[in-house]
Amino acid sequence: MQKSSYILPAIAVIIFNEKGEILLQKRRDTGKWCIISGHVEYGETIENTVIREIKEETACDAIIKRLIGIYSSPKSQAYYYPERNVQYITSYFEAKLTEKIQSNFSNEETEELRFFQYDRLPDNMGQLNENWLHDALSKSIVPFIR
Repeated sequence: MQKSSYILPAIAVIIFNEKGEILLQKRRDTGKWCIISGHVEYGETIENTVIREIKEETACDAIIKRLIGIYSSPKSQAYYYPERNVQYITSYFEAKLTEKIQSNFSNEETEELRFFQYDRLPDNMGQLNENWLHDALSKSIVPFIR
């Protein structure tokens, strides 16, 4: 039996602290480190999704600073699950937390949160577009399309 294939909207968001370090989430479902990400739910705007996902995965409020880019390349955006194939169209943002993360925070989605220097990221990173870090560090006001 052939698996169903879908194209779905998603978000990813990079958060820097005052030292320029990047917030990464160790996901409970995969055990890998990644930036905050998630799916757009029916009836929700992209902006609402960013704020909701940050709140769900960090328990913190945030503001959106800029749109970094739109990523749709199957090379980085296609996932092959046992029951279906999904290609995400991911809107990638930079956001800023408006409150401090609770020490030792964890929940059903987040095993751990930690800030990393951009040149000292952990080895076990989740799947991301190969340009995710370059694009975020560029501070370009023109969004990337990849």
